[in-house]
Amino acid sequence: MKKILFRKLLIDCLTFFFITLFSASIIIWVFQAVNFLDIMIEDGRDYLVYINYSLLNFPKIVSKVLPFVFFFSFFYVITRYEINNELIIFWNFGVNKFQLVNFLFIFSIFLTLMQIALAAFVVPSTQDMARSFLRTSSVNFLDSFIKQKKFNDTIKNITIYSDGKDENGNLLNIYLKKDESINNFQITYAKKGNFINKKNTQILVLYEGEQINVVNDKITNFRFSKSDFNLKNLETNTTTYIKTQEVSSSKLFKCYLKLNKWEIFNINTEDVIIENCVKENLNTVIKELYKRFIIPFYIPTLMLIILFLILKSKENINYFNYRLFIFLLGLSIIISSEMSLRFVKDSIFENLKIFVIPILSLITIYTIIYLILNSFKENR
Repeated sequence: MKKILFRKLLIDCLTFFFITLFSASIIIWVFQAVNFLDIMIEDGRDYLVYINYSLLNFPKIVSKVLPFVFFFSFFYVITRYEINNELIIFWNFGVNKFQLVNFLFIFSIFLTLMQIALAAFVVPSTQDMARSFLRTSSVNFLDSFIKQKKFNDTIKNITIYSDGKDENGNLLNIYLKKDESINNFQITYAKKGNFINKKNTQILVLYEGEQINVVNDKITNFRFSKSDFNLKNLETNTTTYIKTQEVSSSKLFKCYLKLNKWEIFNINTEDVIIENCVKENLNTVIKELYKRFIIPFYIPTLMLIILFLILKSKENINYFNYRLFIFLLGLSIIISSEMSLRFVKDSIFENLKIFVIPILSLITIYTIIYLILNSFKENR
């Protein structure tokens, strides 16, 4: 009978948890998708790129909201069980409170491992796929973000300007500059131009213009009646640089060892090629590792906070105020876990006290619950 009761409680908690997690993630994803649409339009990407990029960002949203949804879901279900007198059934069938505490605490460990897997492996992988997808996709709607009489530098190393469009949609009085380096660049003027698709590649066709080439301060120029500017494989400024959150955990760990010149577990860091793995970014690397591997350990702490709800009966205390206190306490722990990132330093020894806080909190709260249950010797 105990197994049936535990199974029912777990199913109720997980059902509410996953429904809430999915609903909250979808709502946030929709709002972010609107922002992604603006980015796609500015970058001249088509809608297929937009859909894929948006979907690949969904795991990141799930990972972000999971701790709060976990706390809210289990808090709600345990509260409902207490209010509806369903916990009395547990006590009547010989389940003591410490058994229930241990059961849910052990389950929270599994959720912690799930969050670590999500934050440390799934999210970086999907974020990297999203960035790679943008890099390998072509700029198909360049004309959509060319503003009349404004210089646009959305595409990396390219600046484009147009006076506007005629009645046929042709760009008028075009200025286009392509930078190779400081002393090497190309400037093109054209009276008009338009975009055409050739073999799934968008091309800017320029008419009646002049091209000026500067190579090591040597200037050459020529006039043309027609010239094609291929937009294939161009990168936009918003998608060029890899972010730390997109780097795999193994690479981040190796980068950390490399920057600290540590050689442990026979890990060779000399051949590690990681973009922006420089001393100036050490703090960013440590923060990202802390976010992936340390912060998830606040989940069992949140579970123990929730389990304070079963220590007191609703008949013995002002249950509403007690619930409010527990909820605010859990909320403050979630906020504190996020704010703790600000105190992460470059040195592992300086960070030691920050890293052990979730573990110490876990041990302390578990001990308090154990002492309370033993002191009252409650065994319903």
